[in-house]
Order: sequence, then structure tokens, then C-alpha cells
Amino acid sequence: MYTPSHYKNKGLTEVKEFIKQNSFGILVNQTNGKPWATHIPLELDLDQEGKDILVGHISKANPQWKAFKVDEEVLTIFNGPHSYVSSSWYKEEEVPTWNYIAVHVYGKIKILEEAAVLASLHKLVDKYEKESSDPISINNLSKNTMKQIKGIVGFQISITDIQATYKLSQTRQQDHPKILEELQKTNKPGSLAIASCMKHMKK
Repeated sequence: MYTPSHYKNKGLTEVKEFIKQNSFGILVNQTNGKPWATHIPLELDLDQEGKDILVGHISKANPQWKAFKVDEEVLTIFNGPHSYVSSSWYKEEEVPTWNYIAVHVYGKIKILEEAAVLASLHKLVDKYEKESSDPISINNLSKNTMKQIKGIVGFQISITDIQATYKLSQTRQQDHPKILEELQKTNKPGSLAIASCMKHMKK
């Protein structure tokens, strides 16, 4: 991912937390001779050696998994908030732009055995059911329902590189007060989220 130096976020702890909070990502590889992307939950975890991995699963009906090869490098993409930024908010004439946060993670993929897939599903469901008023547990699902695990392919990605772009008007510090004011006026979720990120960045 092309990232000018002033937009690179090298704070690995912050970037990992971003991935955890924005874990519905995009898995990209080469399938049948062309780029293929699937939108799925990709959970950041640790392997038995304490190294960072991503864990996920896709449907067996999705041909993407048939292109998974041992030690093949794949790309995963995690998107955060984004917002249009009008140059009318600047003190000096300039073109408009877009503020955003995006993280690209590269790694080597391998298919998991069924027991490991089941363990990953327990973690996934438990994580997101915490906020439910009537949480379910995989332990309480019937054998008939759990047969659906036969229809998915689980995988893990051993992370080789993380690239993080936090484009938050870093080169226009003098215009931040006005940019923040205008972003907050829009009352759009993306704009408000970008304004919050800009405030946090300034601290």
C-alpha cells in the first residue's frame, strides 16, 4: 500500500487494536488467474509460539479456498472511518481531499483442521455475543446445527507485514480547528469518527 511517510502509523499496539475493533476485513488472493476478495471476520490472535496470526473461515462453496497453498502470501484489508475534507476549510487555496484509516496485513495462509476451526468459532461467537441481551453459546447448539461446520474452511494467516495509513490532515496542522469544526457540523458517522481520530492524534 502506498503511504506517504507523514501518514504512516508505526505504533504497532495501536494498529493491532484497530484491527481488533475493525475485524470485518477483506481477504485477497489469486483465484482462477485473477484477484479474488471475500468480506469476512478476520480475528487477530496468537499462535502457539506467541506470534501474531489472523484466523477466519469461508464457505466451501467459495472457490477462493481452493487456491490456498501452503506458505502462499495473501493480503487482508481492514477499513476504518473515512470522510471528505473540503479545501474551503483551509486558510490557503488547495484541492479537496479525503481523510481515512486503512490497514493492510500480509501473511502466509494455511488451512486448519476441523478441531482448530471449531475452537476459532467458539472464540468468535463468544467475543460478539458478549454485547447481546440474550447471548448464545456454541456449546448449546444442536448437533444438527453444528453439522454446518462441514460446509466451511477454516484458515490461519501467519503475519509477515502490517502497513497502516492514518491520513488525518497531518500536513495541515494550522487548519485542524476549522476542519474539526466542519466535520462535526456534518453529523455524519464517518466524519464524526474522523474528527475524533484527529483529536486523539493531537494529544
